[in-house]
Amino acid sequence: MTIGIGRRKFIAAIGSAAIAPLAARAQQPTMPVVGFLSGTSRERATPRVAAVQRGLAEAGYFEGQTLSTEYRWAEDQYDRLPELAADLVRRQVAVIVALNSPAALAAKRATTTIPIVFSSGVDPVTSGLVDSFNRPSSNATGVYILTTSLEAKRLEMLHQAVPSVAMIGVLVNPNYSDAERQLTDLRDASRILGVELLVLKVSSESGFAGIFATLVERRTGSLLVAMDPFLYTHGYQLLALTSHHAIPAMYSFSEFVLAGALMSYGTNLTEAFLQVGIYTGRILKGKKPADLPVQQSTKVELVLNLKTAKALGITLPIALLGRADQVIE
Repeated sequence: MTIGIGRRKFIAAIGSAAIAPLAARAQQPTMPVVGFLSGTSRERATPRVAAVQRGLAEAGYFEGQTLSTEYRWAEDQYDRLPELAADLVRRQVAVIVALNSPAALAAKRATTTIPIVFSSGVDPVTSGLVDSFNRPSSNATGVYILTTSLEAKRLEMLHQAVPSVAMIGVLVNPNYSDAERQLTDLRDASRILGVELLVLKVSSESGFAGIFATLVERRTGSLLVAMDPFLYTHGYQLLALTSHHAIPAMYSFSEFVLAGALMSYGTNLTEAFLQVGIYTGRILKGKKPADLPVQQSTKVELVLNLKTAKALGITLPIALLGRADQVIE
């Protein structure tokens, strides 16, 4: 039977209509995949990831809509980072977002081609992440968070808050890449202040009980918790122990003061990780890391808790209160 011209056109039109959606789907670009790498846990990194995602949103990237994500958490076991970084490289992610210094260094060793956007509390030039702040000249760029370099200032402020204390405890993770610099700065500052330091090294949760037993035995009058991803992750456990033993403590970040610690002096992390997200978005749009200068997070905040000071029987000096960016009453 002969098919008329009109009928043939009708059948062809139906066939084209059926094929068109398939062709359109085939032409749709694949969503870029961003790999998040962290030395800490998912729970502790949630605020940082949220800030990065807000930065990505400014560039029009939304998880599950215009962006796919892969997360790798070392759970404070830094020796796992190299394999986790290598896994993201095998996954061929478009960008690796390294949420702390150990993660950034692991990512840098894992690839010289995949762009890396990092947050680092360690100087990225001296650590080898980039050649210079203005021209990174590599596959990595990001934000330098002023943390490690503030340890001497933290010691000075803690001593100002509790001037009668002759011995100050310092809690340091020896596995942290910048631990030696931290200790050098703190020892130099202690000599200027005329106070004795009791250095306590801990790299696992199981060591906390022994650390605080030593603090009590040595009658240490106050404690400085050095900046480190591991100590940050377990900050609330340390806060519970300092509260139990009535030890005035200085932390790096304000969230612990809001939860009851005496004081903190450190960078505003939300702004820093927002910038990480903005840079990641720019790279996804075609920018090269080498053309994006490393940003320095310079907004530093002193936060004091008067309720805690009162409970500890401490009268904070007017000069210190006057310098505070936030006082919790």
